[in-house]
Amino acid sequence: MPVEPDLAELATAHGIAVRYRDSSEREIELDRDVVIDVLQALEVDASSPAALATALDAVRGADPDALPATVVVDEGQDRELPAAGVVTLEDGAVREVGTTLPTDLPVGYHGLACRGQDVTLIVAPPPLTPPPETWGWMAQLYALRSADSWGCGDYADLATLLARTAGEQNAGALLVNPLHALALDPRVEASPYSPSSRRFLHPLYIRVADTAAYGAAPAPVRDEVDALRPADGELVDHDAVWAAKGAALALLHPYDPAAPSDVEALEEGQRDVATWYALAERHGSDLRSWPSGLAHVGDSGVPDARAELADRVLFHAWCLDLADAQLGVAHRAAEGMAVGLIADLAVGCSSGGADAWTLADALAPGVTVGAPPDDFNQQGQDWALPPWRPDALAASGYAPLRSMIRAVLSHADGIRVDHVAGLWRLWWIPPGRGAREGAYVHYDARAMLAVVAIEASRAGAVVVGEDLGTVEPEVTEGLAERGMLGCAVLWFQRDESGDLLPPRLWHPETLASVSTHDLPTAAGFLLDEHVRARAEAGVLDDVEEARAAAARDRAELLALLASEGFGVSESATSDEVVLAMHRLLATARSRIVLAAFTDVLGDVRQPNLPGTVDTYPNWRIPLSQSLDTLLADPRVTAVASALRERSPGR
Repeated sequence: MPVEPDLAELATAHGIAVRYRDSSEREIELDRDVVIDVLQALEVDASSPAALATALDAVRGADPDALPATVVVDEGQDRELPAAGVVTLEDGAVREVGTTLPTDLPVGYHGLACRGQDVTLIVAPPPLTPPPETWGWMAQLYALRSADSWGCGDYADLATLLARTAGEQNAGALLVNPLHALALDPRVEASPYSPSSRRFLHPLYIRVADTAAYGAAPAPVRDEVDALRPADGELVDHDAVWAAKGAALALLHPYDPAAPSDVEALEEGQRDVATWYALAERHGSDLRSWPSGLAHVGDSGVPDARAELADRVLFHAWCLDLADAQLGVAHRAAEGMAVGLIADLAVGCSSGGADAWTLADALAPGVTVGAPPDDFNQQGQDWALPPWRPDALAASGYAPLRSMIRAVLSHADGIRVDHVAGLWRLWWIPPGRGAREGAYVHYDARAMLAVVAIEASRAGAVVVGEDLGTVEPEVTEGLAERGMLGCAVLWFQRDESGDLLPPRLWHPETLASVSTHDLPTAAGFLLDEHVRARAEAGVLDDVEEARAAAARDRAELLALLASEGFGVSESATSDEVVLAMHRLLATARSRIVLAAFTDVLGDVRQPNLPGTVDTYPNWRIPLSQSLDTLLADPRVTAVASALRERSPGR
């Protein structure tokens, strides 16, 4: 049923779009019941004519002179106020202001009192300084395995990779998958993009033998720990890795004199996340199934549960400390690189995880985010992640977003914001509905970008926005205005007529690559592996058309290679074609150009197949080469040479 004008007006007032353009530029009208469900998630009742009229009256009767909950200005910009006010600066200094905000306010987060309102005032910095032109690698940390790691890559492997690519290859950057804390019990969450907390790090990546406790433990204890090491398998077994590491760390915990010893002395955020982990061991890692009295960090039963589980809370707080310390060591290995370590930021957090438990007031209950149907994911996507409530974020002065970005950048030189269009709008899927039955909900992108820019400028970090797929022009333009990079991927860069665009014509303010973790590897693309895998997983509506499209895409790529002077013979091996792709990539105007080890090594399976959960081994596929021999592989050295000596087209 179509959306009537009154409902459309109410939805628009709350940031809900009642229509959108799909990936084929067709205008899609939403069903009114979907719009009503999304409004309900924002605690706006439009379920009956009377409720709709009441909600609409509230919108129409709002004070037109009222300030928004968060006011955003750029440094040096003035702004008219409805009356004189008082600004309390971030450092505590107080300034009286007239009806125009002064232009000399410092960058940061301030308070503004005006005409009976107390709101947050964000002063955004100038555009970020562009990073130098450089090249580097992309890696999934869990997929890196070495002689010293336990079944999956770890923070020490990351340090080794950073040091060796910088020292042996003169690489300037390394982009790594999100290192956020994931659920550990009863099963370990495999997807780095479904984190329990985006503010803390994943304990799974701890190198047990590098802890002070291991060094201090008696030899028999160390022997017992060493015996727990799991064997490598065809796939990364996250459950087995944590079972071994969790048991080993439990044995070692008493031997670290610096381990936290007082639950109440823990920093509040760490205490809360450690408490969630302790409760998850007892009740499961989805808080929605927990007993009453424990469903939120502020619930009545939490203090007693925390006291009862104090030993496990302290253990998990210690694990979070170890992860932070070991990533800090890895980050220092990036010193001297042109850019350094670029951390990936997932688009959301698990609906049953630690952030959902501690930040519930800022999230929309029962709603998940995803994407509407497009050519690559014909059934749409549901990522099972709850979205920020835009009204709650604004009311808090974007405090949860600030702390999250700050935490990610504490051990990184750059941040890649996954699905950066989510700073503008997210596809909300109401409870009980499928991925096709969603609606776009809009955010204050100016405020969101200002927060990212402030935190990045303070950290001296690069910001990359993953703006691939169906993205409105305002996203790319907004990133550029703030001095942030977009992304350029060989499969997606096309001109106005739809033809593949040579890398020498790509926008310079981008991070460029052949592929991504959600797309076919280079070898997989050449072999139609992405079609086979999606067909086998049941996420294709028309398999034959997908095969035909893949054949057209492959022919088009080979033609582009030839036209740009990197053509290969019909008898060329897959490795030769992949090297030609990277030589083509080396001509990109992009500031940062990265290669993925999965592409260069000829690995066929992509790390993640969107739209699948258990029908494909997402996030469990190791690299075909050990870290110990990886950089000596002639395919890796050939690509490194091509990118190191690149001559960007200008």
